[in-house]
Amino acid sequence: MLHALRLRPYRPEDFEDTVDLWMRAWQMAMPEITFAKRLEWWRNRWQNDLVPNNTITIAELGDRPEGFIVINPNSGWLDQLAVEPVLWGHGVADKLIEEAKRIAPFGIRLDVNQTNARAIRFYERTGFVRAGEGVNPYSGKPTFLYEWKP
Repeated sequence: MLHALRLRPYRPEDFEDTVDLWMRAWQMAMPEITFAKRLEWWRNRWQNDLVPNNTITIAELGDRPEGFIVINPNSGWLDQLAVEPVLWGHGVADKLIEEAKRIAPFGIRLDVNQTNARAIRFYERTGFVRAGEGVNPYSGKPTFLYEWKP
């Protein structure tokens, strides 16, 4: 299946599909948070902050986005990584992380919720190391800072 996976730049017509994907992926990862209540906030953040200030790469099978990564190519800050939940564990996130490392070859930093054990295992498996702790400014939940350096 992954032989058909294609990475490409985000296009404005991807907006609705990526917003829907973000909500499904995050709801599955953090079921204690009602992401549907954050949808308008996310739509505004996506359009007004993430799109103009980051590189967004879409992973698609056929003509449907199945994942995406949002990274600032200058700072190496990885803001978002989302994959369609039915494809978790099938290598889509690995391909997106490879792309992030290509975009920011000098290093990447990101926050991950401390309760998101699956994401923590994934980032550690792909070469990231824990470099600190913090608090998510949107949810108030505790986070770990992770870094990858070449």
